[in-house]
Amino acid sequence: MSDNHEHPNYVKIWAILLVLLIISVIGPELGIRALTLITAFGIAVVKALMVAKYFMHLNIEKKYVVYLFVTCLALMGVMVAGISPDVLKHEGQHWENVAAKKVVQAGEAAAAAAGHAEH
Repeated sequence: MSDNHEHPNYVKIWAILLVLLIISVIGPELGIRALTLITAFGIAVVKALMVAKYFMHLNIEKKYVVYLFVTCLALMGVMVAGISPDVLKHEGQHWENVAAKKVVQAGEAAAAAAGHAEH
């Protein structure tokens, strides 16, 4: 059994990834929040899928490899969802993150000072 498939043009794929990189770097510089989120996350997903498809050759692998890949991504999502509530909190039942509270207070003070300086 021989698998006949065309080899992708890796230079073309590299050029597309390079253009997407440039867009994802320039996007946040414009200061538009929605555009920043689209360029940061949307383009990152597209680039990751292109790398998985063309450089990791997931498009020509057996189906179970794709299922394993999706399962790993799902478990990573579950892990992030499970850890985030604890990591994002600054205090708990028997603990307190003093350093995080100081950073937040310093940021609030800086924002308040910048807000008063404009008026």
